[in-house]
Amino acid sequence: MNTLKVAGKFLDQPMLVAKFHNAVPALLSAAGGVYVIKETKDAPAGKRRKTAIRTGTTMAFTIGSALAAPKITDKLFRNSDDTLKSIKQIKKQSTKLVEKFLNKNQVDDGTKKLLNKAKEKVLKFKEIKTLYKIFERDYEGQKLLNDLIPAPENIGSKEIFSEIGRLSVFGLIPVIGGIAGGITGDRLTTRRWKSRVPDKIKEGTYQYLANIFLCNIGAGAALAIMEKCNIKSKAARAYGMIAGILMTGVIGGSAIANLIGSKIINPMFEKGHNIKHRHEHLFTERKPEPLDIGLHTDDIATVAVMSGLKWIEPALPIMYSISGYRAGIGYRNNTTAHPSGEGSGRGVKEKTLRR
Repeated sequence: MNTLKVAGKFLDQPMLVAKFHNAVPALLSAAGGVYVIKETKDAPAGKRRKTAIRTGTTMAFTIGSALAAPKITDKLFRNSDDTLKSIKQIKKQSTKLVEKFLNKNQVDDGTKKLLNKAKEKVLKFKEIKTLYKIFERDYEGQKLLNDLIPAPENIGSKEIFSEIGRLSVFGLIPVIGGIAGGITGDRLTTRRWKSRVPDKIKEGTYQYLANIFLCNIGAGAALAIMEKCNIKSKAARAYGMIAGILMTGVIGGSAIANLIGSKIINPMFEKGHNIKHRHEHLFTERKPEPLDIGLHTDDIATVAVMSGLKWIEPALPIMYSISGYRAGIGYRNNTTAHPSGEGSGRGVKEKTLRR
């Protein structure tokens, strides 16, 4: 077994996935707390209290909704994921599998020691590699390892579109939570909170369409095409889905989100105001930037989830929280918005016209 496959098996150990799943709430909350402290410290002296309230509220809503998202989506889609088994259940199942194997098969002391460790502990990378090498030509041993660490399933386009629906709802929840938190934080700290709502909705639309929803659609469409072409290779399917993500998310998603922002959301909130927009093209409203491209790592994670890899799913609340928070502060990259309230989130020209 090559190093990449061993790494996949190492990361997909049910015990490791369960421990990571249990650690995510604490990790995400700690990271959010550190960020709030940093933003408060970096704000001007006279605005630190407001910054703490606004940033803290936005972050709390975002993280809370991101952590609730898995349970909400599982209820909506009636899923019962094996990764949600408790550590106690995993230990019980692993012990049963190992003992059944050892009762029927003779192995050396070193192998027996590794298998006994697998009952209740996470195996190291080298230990996983050693076991797969030992059982390379042993059918019963291979079966045991595949039972202990289930192989990813090659699901079809019908199942994957159901998974796309689940992941799209999963990603929507933190974005809505971020917007709600941002509006609440503004209401607690400024009388001009209503003027900041449009940018939160526009940024939320951008984050969701460009960085989440349309990327999922692109992955699913690419998989459907590959299925029609009878492409079975998991690597080829993964690369194809990534290509679909990049085309629909980075290029198409940004354009569609900006079009909705400039043609629908702006007029909706600017009714009665004589504002002239001077956007030369769609990406003047909101252009993709390095962090947006970086956010597509959650789409690569989506490909992994769709491909049956279990270890990445617990990380999705962390990844989607970034989109949720940026929606909450109404981030627009043609200005210098700051959680302290400096900068409305609009372009400088438009802000001048408002005055």
